[in-house]
Amino acid sequence: MTSDLISRLRDDLFAAPFTTIAIDDLWGEDAAAALRRGQREPARRALVAAEGAGTLATLFILGLPVGARQLDDALPALGVAGAVALGLVVRDGDAVRPLVDLRPHAFVDALGPGSWWIASDLGEAALGHAIGENHVLGVGGASTTLAGLMLGTRVDTVLDLGTGCGIQALHAARHAKRVIATDISERALALARFNAELNGVTSIEFRLGSLYEPVAGERVDHIVSNPPFVITPRVEGVPEYEYRDGGLAGDDLVASVIAGAAAALVPGGVAQLLGNWEYRDGADAFDRLNEWLDGTGLDAWIVEREVQDAALYAETWIRDGGILPRTPEFDRLYTAWLDDFAARGATAVGFGYVTLRRPLAGEPTLRRLERLTGPLGHNAAGLGVHIAATLAAHDSVAGLDDAALAQATFAVAGDVTEERHYWPGDEHPTVMDLRQGGGFGRTFPLGTALAAVVGASDGELPIGAICSAVAQLLEVDESELLAEVLPSVRDLVVEGFLLVI
Repeated sequence: MTSDLISRLRDDLFAAPFTTIAIDDLWGEDAAAALRRGQREPARRALVAAEGAGTLATLFILGLPVGARQLDDALPALGVAGAVALGLVVRDGDAVRPLVDLRPHAFVDALGPGSWWIASDLGEAALGHAIGENHVLGVGGASTTLAGLMLGTRVDTVLDLGTGCGIQALHAARHAKRVIATDISERALALARFNAELNGVTSIEFRLGSLYEPVAGERVDHIVSNPPFVITPRVEGVPEYEYRDGGLAGDDLVASVIAGAAAALVPGGVAQLLGNWEYRDGADAFDRLNEWLDGTGLDAWIVEREVQDAALYAETWIRDGGILPRTPEFDRLYTAWLDDFAARGATAVGFGYVTLRRPLAGEPTLRRLERLTGPLGHNAAGLGVHIAATLAAHDSVAGLDDAALAQATFAVAGDVTEERHYWPGDEHPTVMDLRQGGGFGRTFPLGTALAAVVGASDGELPIGAICSAVAQLLEVDESELLAEVLPSVRDLVVEGFLLVI
């Protein structure tokens, strides 16, 4: 019965059409921008006379009631009765009110464009009050970020640890034969299961449990996780939102996900997660991250994208729960958060991306922790393509000594440009940089010798031969130039400026 109703709903959503393009056309750019700021009135006004997709958007995206007859017209195959039976709406006289948020989600990944419909719990604006502790979040900024980071390589099994509404599991199902989606929330699993069936995805298995418990004794090719890492005071009276609070103190949840990854991965398997980490007592948080990684036997690449001071972190997550500033409840929670940070000497929190890999054999060769807080480059299919290329590039040069590296041939990547800055009237540049158009949008400083070597790297000659010619041109010792240039060549390869030919 339920499967038949979901099939009817799918047919109606296709027919409406209930798509991001159709809805954006209905309410326009200004209303869409206001909605992203949490203001729904401009969109409501734009949809007053709209039918079909407009009715569905009013009900399921704006969270406003619509007439029962309107909904019957918008969902002719399912009807109001079917929507009630699925738990999507409730009757209220001649009107119906939404019980869930249901909206289209469009994306582009390494396999091309795609779209889904995603059901989640109603947000603060639709509820008119703070969200509940068992709230199931929809597609937000963090989940979109993680989906963009996903490698997208063909594998047998992916574990989505902490699936929530199931968005990562759906993405993973595009490149995996089998997906295991886990969560501590039965409601989250129910919504994720509904979303999979609504979108015709049959390769996802759903399991209840915390961290790696649901896959104990099993190994997978790929782990993706947007874990409930938000640092939350462990004191009475502080809401414990299942979608963001893993129940551990401080940043222990992220440490636990990292610590357990190796046992759950096959050799060569990769784990990708979002996380945060505390800065304590004036020490560099990277020292603690290195402690987490020591002994795991994993390759690791961690990119810190942002740092918030403790006060701003507290404000962000209290407000995320729907608690308004300048209220007694906000002030009470603010005090609890700051007391909690002070107890550990935590003054700030870093956020970022974690990529882990179990080596095929032997000891790990990659340990890279870096801060990249600037704008990303242009990555049409997501950053995951660049991350996969970076891992492959690291592998291509990690086993080469300098003599072997000098025999390798490289070419400048197609998205790389060179910038030169001159003082007015000067013949020679004062600053030279390589700039990356894709990936992390990095810049790499150049000296005269390195600039000449990179400029001549067109895939024809080994880097050693190019260095020899440049040494003659600059009238410097060849061995000294090689010693200067080769370490930078390694970095340029790993970071995507130079491609191995």
